[in-house]
Amino acid sequence: MGVEPVRRCPAGHWGRIGPRRVHGCLLLPALVLAMLFSPGPALLAAPNPVYMHQPDAPAAATGEPSVTASAGTAAPGAEPPVLTIATWGGAYEQAQRAALFEPFTARTGIEIRVAEYDGGLTELRARHADGGVTWDLVDMTMSDTLTACREGLLRPLPQDDLPPSPEGAPAHRDFIPGALTRCGIAHTAYATVIAYDRRAFPGIRPERVADLFDLERFPGRRALQEAPFGNLEWALHAYGVPTADLYRLLSTRRGLRLALAKLDAVAHQVTWWQDGATPARLLEHGEVVMASGYNGRFFAAMADRGAPIEILWDGQIQELENWTITAGSRHPAAALRFIRWATGTDALTRFARHLPYGPARRSASRRVAGHVGTGIDMQPHLPTHPSNDRNAIVKDVQWYARTHDRIRAIFRRWLRARAPTPVLRPDQ
Repeated sequence: MGVEPVRRCPAGHWGRIGPRRVHGCLLLPALVLAMLFSPGPALLAAPNPVYMHQPDAPAAATGEPSVTASAGTAAPGAEPPVLTIATWGGAYEQAQRAALFEPFTARTGIEIRVAEYDGGLTELRARHADGGVTWDLVDMTMSDTLTACREGLLRPLPQDDLPPSPEGAPAHRDFIPGALTRCGIAHTAYATVIAYDRRAFPGIRPERVADLFDLERFPGRRALQEAPFGNLEWALHAYGVPTADLYRLLSTRRGLRLALAKLDAVAHQVTWWQDGATPARLLEHGEVVMASGYNGRFFAAMADRGAPIEILWDGQIQELENWTITAGSRHPAAALRFIRWATGTDALTRFARHLPYGPARRSASRRVAGHVGTGIDMQPHLPTHPSNDRNAIVKDVQWYARTHDRIRAIFRRWLRARAPTPVLRPDQ
């Protein structure tokens, strides 16, 4: 694909840069922009030049047992096992119960218990270290999947007998690029987005990532995730940094300083959240005017409760979500059976009719129709829909996997230095 030349827009806007659009005013003079992109000392691992998800190292690298197609099947007449699945709660868990868990139990007799999980690897590492792993499966982001796999926290998964599409296409062709990795089978593409309360801005409304940081034009509290992911990318994006350069710049001390400086400007107006259900609730109740969060959670608040929320698709950050099996799973064969079923075309289509996350199979994406409760056409609400995908940031999961602990430590130190700022825990 050819790269369009940069053209100058009125009032200092940038035009099209490369194959994606970058919106927003560049408030910095040309000299500062030159400093932005000048070489700086590398602080973190260099970003992966291809931001789509890449297969990990060979399975033998961890020494953990893999899951085979025939191992561990229940003996005839034996009680079916009970699977414990760690997943994200709220509207997301409700959709999984209706679209996946209950139909799977009805079909197989294998009961599913749900454990609370809010992302990250802290709890899984602790459970693995003391031998107290009770989770069989974890619904895990791609970046966490790659890190956990390298640390031996997950079992390598076979991929050669995943079901084909209804049209007969083999699984490796039906799944979207990067969906199949050593320890994970992707099921959906979700987006972390910025949303706002329509009541707070009856006139001019936010349209771009830079508006998140503009307290003068769009005053009021923000709700942001208590994590580096999303915040760092958007901070640089707000300066006008092209999408293709975000992770290269974040790999330098200069880039991180610039990102944190941008966050400094709004930190006194930020409520930090941990639980994925919190941002939609804060917007719905008028406690904040803008928030980061997951596109499916915001949609659920709008569709189910009529919440006055609008999603800002500019700068949405896409990532694949995976089914994984823990290294300490007591029922790996039953867990694999669930994954094969839950990543089939019918199951993925059914889930996307509850929440608008893009199915990881092409055959399922083509079949997504109306919302099960309201009949709303779900296609325009998928993060992968062409109208929403024009200025998306594809999360560089390899970069995050390599910098997992260091980037979080840097962000935590910065956040502690800005205390006291409210942090809402999952039970608040």
